[in-house]
Formats: sequence, C-alpha cells, structure tokens
Amino acid sequence: MYDIRTLPVKHTGMPAETHPYNPAHLPFEAWTTMPKKTMSAAGNFGARLVELRKSAGYTQGELAAELGVTRRMVAYYEGETEHPPANLLPGLAKALGVTIEQLLGTEPLRRQTKARNSRLERRLQAIEKLDARTKRQVIQLLDTFIANEKLKQRLEKQPA
Repeated sequence: MYDIRTLPVKHTGMPAETHPYNPAHLPFEAWTTMPKKTMSAAGNFGARLVELRKSAGYTQGELAAELGVTRRMVAYYEGETEHPPANLLPGLAKALGVTIEQLLGTEPLRRQTKARNSRLERRLQAIEKLDARTKRQVIQLLDTFIANEKLKQRLEKQPA
C-alpha cells in the first residue's frame, strides 16, 4: 500500500507532501465534502416570476399565450429552476413591464406609485383592435353593466 504523502507528483517532480494541491495538507473534511451550493441572483427566479406575473395581472395561461409558449413551460420556469430561459427573457420583461435586470433580480424592482389593473388594460386594448360594429356592441354591453351596477348602488342607499 502506498502513502499519498510519499508518492512523487507527475509533471512537477515534487514530492506529494510539498505539492500545493496535496489533499494531505487539508483536514479530511475539507477535501471529502462538497461545499454547499450558494444561490445566485437568478436563484430566486421562479418566485420572482410568480410575483411579477401576478402583479401584472396575468394567469399562467395568459402569459404563455403572450409569449407563444405552453402554460406548462411557464409553470416550469416558476418552479425551483435556477436557469431562466434566455430566449424568453426579452418577451417576459416586456410582458411584465420590467427590465431584464429586474426580472433576473440584479436590479431592485421599482414599484409603481399607482396600482394598475393591467389585465383590464389588455382587455381594453383588445377591444380597440376590434372592427367598428363589434366594438360598438361591446361598449353597449359594458354601458349596460355599468348602469345596472349604479342602479343597484342607488337602491341600496335608499331607506326601505
């Protein structure tokens, strides 16, 4: 049986005990255990993606449709993954209204002063793209719902 400390190291001709990378210089635990994995800035990517998606008013399916991917892919990236999808980062950042750096967590998120209902805004933008006749019908339908709600509120305020 050979002792590692007395064997010469190839290529250097140095004895093992004086070689700078000799594991015998370190305590046993130092060279037999793997260091713990540290979380990088992208390590919390999934949790950050969930938070940003919800604050933007998207469901997983809606975000997937916006990006042109499946809902399962969005769910996967919201999981415990540390590897954000490089090809989707620009689209994700644009859809969620943040920069790529904010999405990755290398820059802090800048909170908006006024809370926006981006889900409602997206619906209104979709209505704007409809043809004139359909747009008129949708507006009439919305007006009917609004008038109905106002009437309910007035009736609730009146004494019985």
